[in-house]
Amino acid sequence: MIDKSIAAAAAATDKHVPFKRIFVTGASGYVGRNLIRYFVERGIEVVALVRSEASEQVARTLGAIPHRGDILGGGLVALMQGCDALVHAAADTDHGPATERQQQVNEVGTRAVMEAARAANIGKVVHLSTESVLATGKPLINVDETLSLPRKFAGGYSRSKAAAERIALDCNAPEFPVVVLRPRFVWGRDDTTALPALVDAVRSGKFAWISGGNYMTSTTHIANLCVAVDRALANGRGGEVYFISDGEPVAFRTFVSALLETQGLSVPEKSVPRGMVRTVAAIGDLLARLSGGKIVPPLTLQSYATSAVEISLDISKARRELDYGPVVSRKQGLEELRTDQHW
Repeated sequence: MIDKSIAAAAAATDKHVPFKRIFVTGASGYVGRNLIRYFVERGIEVVALVRSEASEQVARTLGAIPHRGDILGGGLVALMQGCDALVHAAADTDHGPATERQQQVNEVGTRAVMEAARAANIGKVVHLSTESVLATGKPLINVDETLSLPRKFAGGYSRSKAAAERIALDCNAPEFPVVVLRPRFVWGRDDTTALPALVDAVRSGKFAWISGGNYMTSTTHIANLCVAVDRALANGRGGEVYFISDGEPVAFRTFVSALLETQGLSVPEKSVPRGMVRTVAAIGDLLARLSGGKIVPPLTLQSYATSAVEISLDISKARRELDYGPVVSRKQGLEELRTDQHW
């Protein structure tokens, strides 16, 4: 059964997509599953790269053609044959201490995917990145795509995704256009990442606001991200980066409270000072580094940078060049979540 918001997004985006067979990496993940739903609803054939029997079944049930493989395992060219577009959604999104595995997946894996796509004569690529490539732990207020990557990143996730982005863009060519999308705080029904973690934190008594949580944040409903991918395939200029969001930012506390309330949870009042949280995160990173990864800290600067300061995005470029606009409002997305309490 297709999600109402995904179906609505697919119906609202009635413009032509110039591709008939799309290859999706990370197809069994949260974003990948919904990309399958969206493009199948649009009447486009989706070839899904999956790594396990369970993931293969998920992709097949959603209407995709599953192919078993690994972005680090070779054989990608053969799997991509016959596809005319690629959406690279596979990534290691862990916000803990940096790991060699994360670097391999996000950097080496991206290079392997891009090289295979070029060899398979893929006509266009959308590489899914993140606003976290800019994260340092300092606020990012109404930033646009002209802001350069920082010299020092918040952590391994930001560092490896920034490297992956550079690798993807370096592959851009007139005959092989590569477009990069940077969504922020992806959410919605079927979320297996952000909302479950928030719910677990509340239920375990570990949840607390950072300095009250009243700083602004951009968000991206999963259906809006699917529309953005669609528009990037149709209109995105090769070599360009685009921020994606739900539009106007919202107070972090307001939005997270609304998310938790959809799951029948009352919002805690506990708050801790931002300076204290940053100190704990810095100590955690130091201990992880000195122990060679044997100590896994409860908080890292990477996770701090994601949730403790304002991060708001200017999506004017996506509106102008991609003809992108949010089709599912926060109100609509939250209402859908209220009818789907499963954590």
